[in-house]
Amino acid sequence: MSAPSLASYIAKRPMLKRWMMPIANWYTDAAGYRKLGLRADDLIPEETETVQKALKRLPPKEAYDRVFRIRRAFQCSISHNLLPAAEQVKPEEDVEYLSPIIRAIEKEAAERADLDNLVVKR
Repeated sequence: MSAPSLASYIAKRPMLKRWMMPIANWYTDAAGYRKLGLRADDLIPEETETVQKALKRLPPKEAYDRVFRIRRAFQCSISHNLLPAAEQVKPEEDVEYLSPIIRAIEKEAAERADLDNLVVKR
């Protein structure tokens, strides 16, 4: 199950969203993963069964790109260097590619659990 989020609450309130967006952008930039060439979904831990299933459902090109980004970031981390500005991930390139699949798998699991616990009454 995903962690609770205030994103929907904030997105529904324009004034709060305008106030939070600069803070969110600053925090994302300060995290530094984009400077290593990573996307936000590359940071999701792979230990859970749900994420393992989601990784299996990724298209081959996207799976290859993910592995490439992680290996390149690991190499940058070992050498204590950041990528050149041209190779860093830009905010418009940092889109979700794994999270929608994870949400779909969680929805399927919840539906399966509901159907398994279904009681038919006459």
